Amino acid sequence: MKTSPSDEAFSKCVRERADWTCERCGKYFQEGSRGGLHCSHIFSRRHRTIRWSGDNAQALCFSCHQWFGGEPADSGIWVADLLGEGHMAILREKKDMKLKIPKAEEKEIAKHYREQLKIMQKERAEGHVGRLEFESYQ
Repeated sequence: MKTSPSDEAFSKCVRERADWTCERCGKYFQEGSRGGLHCSHIFSRRHRTIRWSGDNAQALCFSCHQWFGGEPADSGIWVADLLGEGHMAILREKKDMKLKIPKAEEKEIAKHYREQLKIMQKERAEGHVGRLEFESYQ
């Protein structure tokens, strides 16, 4: 699946939110590093109703991302335990909505997440560590 500017901006926010740390194994990555820490979607990016939803993504290292996609039964249990059944039910409901996200809206999505990233980077510069939250577009 092709990565768009909106995907890239969203991914940076997810990784910054986790303070460049894998949310499964705890491995730390240098801020801005490429390829080591991924934005992993709980429900696939093909579901455009939640593709850019912060509650549908987590920061995982390459190994944990491979495990997450390759072991669906185990990873499903892990993420449900982590987030809770209520969160998972809300995600499923959002995923199944028939709402269409037009391609033209992706520029606005990218702009939104670039602005959110700036806010989080400012908080980091002020000394905030650990998980930061951002305002989700969806």
